[in-house]
Amino acid sequence: MDIPGRMKTLLVENKKIRYSDEGEGKTLVFLHGFTESGKIWNQFSRKLIRDFRIIIIDLPGHGKSEGIGSIHTMEMQAEVVHRVLKQCKVRKCLMIGHSMGGYVTLAFAGKYPAMLRGLCLFHSHIFADSVQDRENRDRTIRLVLLNKFSFVSQFIAGLFPEEVRDSFSKEIDQLIRRADRMQKENVIAAIEGMKERFDQTLLLKTTSLPVLFILGLKDSKAPVARLWDMISLPAQSESLILRDTGHMGYIEEPKKTLEAIKAFAKKIL
Repeated sequence: MDIPGRMKTLLVENKKIRYSDEGEGKTLVFLHGFTESGKIWNQFSRKLIRDFRIIIIDLPGHGKSEGIGSIHTMEMQAEVVHRVLKQCKVRKCLMIGHSMGGYVTLAFAGKYPAMLRGLCLFHSHIFADSVQDRENRDRTIRLVLLNKFSFVSQFIAGLFPEEVRDSFSKEIDQLIRRADRMQKENVIAAIEGMKERFDQTLLLKTTSLPVLFILGLKDSKAPVARLWDMISLPAQSESLILRDTGHMGYIEEPKKTLEAIKAFAKKIL
């Protein structure tokens, strides 16, 4: 199933960026994570479109959007998002970013805070890669070059706690099939971009924007020990802590995460 509504196209550096723009009212902008696409938000969009305008973007090199260069930095992707929102004539929005999409949301907040009413970090965080993290990303790039399908299969399965993988085998297989359609160079460009991203502690500490954190305590991709420090930084924040959830709350706990976003949006928009 495609993103609800007819897909639209924006050219950025002669590369196609695809997005959807549906509904009326206050605007919610959804950004997916690494190896994902805007399709992950289908279920949320169908529910939220009754009350909000929903913009869903395939980030560069993901979904139906083309890659832009050899490194997809968070700042470049934030600029692509800005270009889409300008084309859609959006003045203010709530931006929700899952995983890498949260990194892009933070970069956007640093560049264009006046366009935001608030932001949601959905299984995402503010910390830059450690030296060890950067070395791990370099090893990941070598794995992608060697066997992309093997990498995405192991990576996506690892986003879910081991004890629930059988329960979500259908969803995992679907995510793997979609990720395997990505061009190898675009997978690597995203990894390189995440490796170079900045620590955003100061941004979160100084922003006046309200922030919603959605976190899973079994998230193998998040520095869980540091998340408690992160959620105390903004002047205004709310948190949904999912005790038994990993990195994929929109699949593992769709009702709770959807309701948290909806309630937050109605409060701040």
